[in-house]
Amino acid sequence: MLLTVVAFVVALGLLIAVHEYGHYRVAVACGVKVLRFSVGFGKPLLRWQPKGSPTEFVIGAIPLGGYVRMLDEREAPVDAQERHLAFNTQPLRSRAAIVAAGPAANLLLAIALYAAVNWSGVEEPKAYLGSPVAGSIAQRAGLQGGELVLSAALDGEEAEPVRSFEDLRWLLTRGALDGDNVRLEVQPAAGSGRRQVLLELSQIETREADAQLFRKIGILGPWTRPVIGEVMAGGAAQRAGLRQGDLVRQVGATVVVDGQQLRDVIRSSVRGSQPLAQTWLVERGGRTLSLQVTPDAHQDAGTTVGRIGAYVGTPPEFVTVRHGPLEGLWSGVVRTWDVSLLTLKMMGRMVIGEASIKNLSGPLTIADYAGRSASMGLTQYLAFLALISVSLGVLNLLPLPVLDGGHLMYYLWEGVTGKGVSEAWMERLQRGGVAVLLLMMSIALFNDVTRLFG
Repeated sequence: MLLTVVAFVVALGLLIAVHEYGHYRVAVACGVKVLRFSVGFGKPLLRWQPKGSPTEFVIGAIPLGGYVRMLDEREAPVDAQERHLAFNTQPLRSRAAIVAAGPAANLLLAIALYAAVNWSGVEEPKAYLGSPVAGSIAQRAGLQGGELVLSAALDGEEAEPVRSFEDLRWLLTRGALDGDNVRLEVQPAAGSGRRQVLLELSQIETREADAQLFRKIGILGPWTRPVIGEVMAGGAAQRAGLRQGDLVRQVGATVVVDGQQLRDVIRSSVRGSQPLAQTWLVERGGRTLSLQVTPDAHQDAGTTVGRIGAYVGTPPEFVTVRHGPLEGLWSGVVRTWDVSLLTLKMMGRMVIGEASIKNLSGPLTIADYAGRSASMGLTQYLAFLALISVSLGVLNLLPLPVLDGGHLMYYLWEGVTGKGVSEAWMERLQRGGVAVLLLMMSIALFNDVTRLFG
């Protein structure tokens, strides 16, 4: 719990500080007087003002935002001799640059964080495919499990090497949400030859990027050996004579390919509310044994499933994915661009009803993932920070009047018509923007509560 809180506060503080620093830095460069730079709202916990600087720096008690207060005639009277330092007296290009600098800073931070992850190297599962879900797109494409994915591409794009299972998962996510098919070049488990496989993801109708999406695709996780791990005393595995290290080859009429498939077979080894006895063929010490295994029936979310009282499957084979200086930086740029486009597309689809509003996440989900990623190590936490930084940058560019994108919308109008938005219209738009933003925040918070506590 403490790790989650610390990781969440650090994440918010860093991303907000970078966002506001973008505004601050460009404002100073444009000759605007900055009165206050604040990270957080509410009662100041810490404040200071560097000698010779007109800016007061503040850390507020509520770390859910921040602001940069500039000299502005619309907010307070400005001395005539300082009028040239006021924000509202600056040329249009300067005002637009100052407003756009916040989201741009978040996107640049994401590039830097992704690049740092690429340079430091990440331990990720190799792109060996687990057994496909029955009836899924992967199974219909002829995949059997155990294949190594060598390269992949979306329709109309050039194939690129697949370094890890996470590379493949990201490509499948993009393909499914965009309705694009994915071409794979795979090497069969036997290691002989290569072949092309087409995953027809354009057939998928999905409104959410969730676990069910990957069940429809049929690729749930990387391949693992179907080996029995630690056997618990008194469980079904011990009663049947299974031992740690047994390699499971077949359960009933089902040939077992990997650990995920074996777990699914065990869970489904029930008929109604009664466990189903089946003959298992296992390899032990170079011999093939036939054992009669009857799982124990357990209730899981109102459904009866089978369990054997043993760990099933080995950890996947891992590979260190590391990029060179230029390659890592360029990969960071590409990933930031791809995530930005995907975020915009999902938001657009939510607006027109083609995607579920359940995809919206709020502070509770962000805090949960902050804690999880931090517990997995620094590189995973940096990757999480990069993802949230992209989301913050894109969100602030939306054309809502209370956001940076709304102000850029005003400046676009001013650039086209030669005159600014009237005070009356600006007030109406601000009220509408606040209402939309509060609605989005309410939906996101409701999703958080149902996702985490439902």
